Amino acid sequence: MLLPPAARLLDLTRLVSRLGRGALTGVDRVELAYLQTLLAGPVPLFALVRTALGFVLLDAGGARAVCLRARGEVPLGPVDLLGRLTWRREPLRARAEADLRRLALARCGRLTLARMLRRHLPAGFSYLNVGHANLTPRVMRAIHAVAGARAAVLVHDTIPLDHPEFSRPDIPPVFARKLAVVAGHADLVIHSTKDARRKTEAHLAAFGRVPPGVLAPLGVPTPQPDASLLPHGLNLARPYFVTIGTIEPRKNHALLLDVWEMLHQRLPAAEVPHLFILGSRGWANDAVFARLDAAVAAGQAITELPGLPDGAVAALLAGAQALLFPSLAEGYGLPPLEAMALGVQVICPPLAVFQETMGDYPVYLSARDSYSWMETIEKNVTAGGRDDTLKNQENARCAGPDWPTHFKAVLTIV
Repeated sequence: MLLPPAARLLDLTRLVSRLGRGALTGVDRVELAYLQTLLAGPVPLFALVRTALGFVLLDAGGARAVCLRARGEVPLGPVDLLGRLTWRREPLRARAEADLRRLALARCGRLTLARMLRRHLPAGFSYLNVGHANLTPRVMRAIHAVAGARAAVLVHDTIPLDHPEFSRPDIPPVFARKLAVVAGHADLVIHSTKDARRKTEAHLAAFGRVPPGVLAPLGVPTPQPDASLLPHGLNLARPYFVTIGTIEPRKNHALLLDVWEMLHQRLPAAEVPHLFILGSRGWANDAVFARLDAAVAAGQAITELPGLPDGAVAALLAGAQALLFPSLAEGYGLPPLEAMALGVQVICPPLAVFQETMGDYPVYLSARDSYSWMETIEKNVTAGGRDDTLKNQENARCAGPDWPTHFKAVLTIV
């Protein structure tokens, strides 16, 4: 086992950008998990955040304050003058960066990061970037300007390069630049699955260097249902299914709309199961948004529920016939793993990542075959709904990867 680093420097740029904006995304949750774990550990912790005006360095106390805000336990403070000037159209970001300035151990401009790090961090510290933000040559050169410092980067997936059709046009070139930084400067790459590692290292090789890697599946805590957080008056009397995720092309909500159209054609209206879509509307999906609006106007059994707190999402998931997850590409896919942890049936495509992380637990159906999805859902409903005995025997809760195992793999080497 390697000796622990003299200190750890966790990049919180992404998490700070999300403060006050509601439920955290999957990548945000990973950054928060790292923050919570490192705060509880014996190695001194510092945090780095890129802001509109340069960089902010936090000590453990400042990092803990960010953690409390990310968990919603402490509200963002008031905006300051610099916040008003730099983030006029984004008041939440202005307040978040104002809080950083009040919490800062040190601040610097873009050209003096190395000097600030040498002044405040010991030689031999480890820098961890797990949020895909702030990955630039300048930051990496500043890290390595401190004697003995090492940089570890968690690459969640390479979807922007593997499937550019599912990203905004500006994203693939930005992501390619970040991956080139990883290839050129990272001392260690953290991979969440074998599938992600294979894809990531293929791209890194194309950039000229494949840094050493470690395989460490992300932790999946069992969701904690809290029905008291569900919207008032929500009718859960009829059987229902849920899908979880931002409404964007990659998540393939169009298939589910096809399925519910067919169900309404085949079954009496009162027998059509309900579909709850748990996620906000994203980008480049106007046709699906229009179909959703038309389906609701036509009285189809479909309800959008964006922005629900975690406990409410877990409560709906726990009572569902199944989680429907027809995604066309995934880096990890947290909702199916969370459903598995609750013992809820999962219906999803046979993506390599799902087969690796869930084995034969899900019902695998092609993401392009809406008829098979309709037929499977119809059989579930017409057979009398979910059988709790069958659920307990065949869909028993299956523990997924856990955070202690992840951190044991990572923190023993960085």
